[in-house]
Amino acid sequence: MTIREQTEEIERKILHPHACLSSQSRGRLRKEKEDDIRTCFQRDRDRIIHSKAFRRLKHKTQVFLAPKGDHYRTRLTHTLEVSQIARTIARALRLNEDLTEAIAIGHDLGHTPFGHAGEDILREIYPGGFKHYEQSLRVVDVLERNGQGLNLTHEVREGIVKHSKGKGEIFSSTIRSDTLEGQIVRVSDVIAYVNHDIDDSLRAGVLKRSGIPSEFFRTGERNSKRIGAMVRDVIQTSSETGLKEVTMSDSMKETTSSLRDFLYKNVYESGISKEEFKKARKILLDLYNYYMEHTDEVFKEFPKESIDRKDRLVCDFIAGMTDRFALIMYEKIFLPQPWLVF
Repeated sequence: MTIREQTEEIERKILHPHACLSSQSRGRLRKEKEDDIRTCFQRDRDRIIHSKAFRRLKHKTQVFLAPKGDHYRTRLTHTLEVSQIARTIARALRLNEDLTEAIAIGHDLGHTPFGHAGEDILREIYPGGFKHYEQSLRVVDVLERNGQGLNLTHEVREGIVKHSKGKGEIFSSTIRSDTLEGQIVRVSDVIAYVNHDIDDSLRAGVLKRSGIPSEFFRTGERNSKRIGAMVRDVIQTSSETGLKEVTMSDSMKETTSSLRDFLYKNVYESGISKEEFKKARKILLDLYNYYMEHTDEVFKEFPKESIDRKDRLVCDFIAGMTDRFALIMYEKIFLPQPWLVF
């Protein structure tokens, strides 16, 4: 018996009956020989961590565009916080922690530069619209490995594409992952950002403690206390349903949704954010139009499977940019460069 088979046997013995077992995965887009050490979900997690798209997350905006402070969240640190929260819930509920982690690590790979501002811009200018969760799936299916994709399992891919909620219902019955592990990532995502975005907004001076309704601190004054209260609520409430679904109590749902609405109004769509959005919009719009006329300048290692559709190629290229790379290319293309005179 291989190490992988031993791990699969352990899963069958200790995981909850509703957990998604590695040995029962629906498989990959292209069939592969199984590894002798790692389960299929462990391999997926490792492939994502070693991908270029994952490394680029460290220079992509979470909320504040191209922040210069050392302690603001980036898309990468957000992803790691989501993964930590999700793994804690999965372990407590005896669900598949490896599958949960793989989905969490890959859920935001398709995010644009300049955060949600960049997503809004590409949604406006790219024919057919743009959604970061669909782009995340495209990254792992097509764009990585020079057009070969990562060939992930069905369960990880399905969890990635169904993680997002925007302003919609956190526990939507119409957009719900088929696996409980995928449902965990969806709620862990919102638990992470509603808490760390308060922290970052206070640090940046966008919010003042006195301006935040006291009801949002009923679960704890500190970031860690609020997260802990939400995680405990998810674990307890989901257990009480017999693990038919991953959910929160009604009171915690209301608190979480109200906090998210408060952040949209006072941070994400505030006057300061809108001013920065205008700048980001011009940068990405100008870059998009430029590359539509100069597609030969798209990086050579970028997969050209969609070369017959320039808009698809350019959208993929811009969506994959980091904040700083977009700024560098804008400066190089549109701003006068200093002459070296000796």
